[in-house]
Amino acid sequence: RRVLVVEDEMMIAMMLADMLEDLGHQVVGPVARLDKALDLAQRETIDVAVLDVNVHGQEIYPVADALIKRGIPFMLATGYGAKGVREQYRSWPILQKPFQQENLRAAIAGLKTGA
Repeated sequence: RRVLVVEDEMMIAMMLADMLEDLGHQVVGPVARLDKALDLAQRETIDVAVLDVNVHGQEIYPVADALIKRGIPFMLATGYGAKGVREQYRSWPILQKPFQQENLRAAIAGLKTGA
């Protein structure tokens, strides 16, 4: 699967990309800016996405909405758990930071895709 990664903390982004590659996925990004993430979410060929909820002080929800519009599933990553996610997005998988590769694998496996 092609996985869009949006994460503004470089070390976490690198770790996440490594985890995804170890799981056999192709990483799109990682992207650390909301405008770039929105552009990719609207036009790039991707199967799923991992979205940091807060990217340099901006909420990720415009990107989530673009993915929803395209029918692309995603998960939200946050250090605040479900409380850190707007209620209307809590039905999507939430990865509690810090997370392990097994948490990531299970979350991706649980996403329904058209592929």
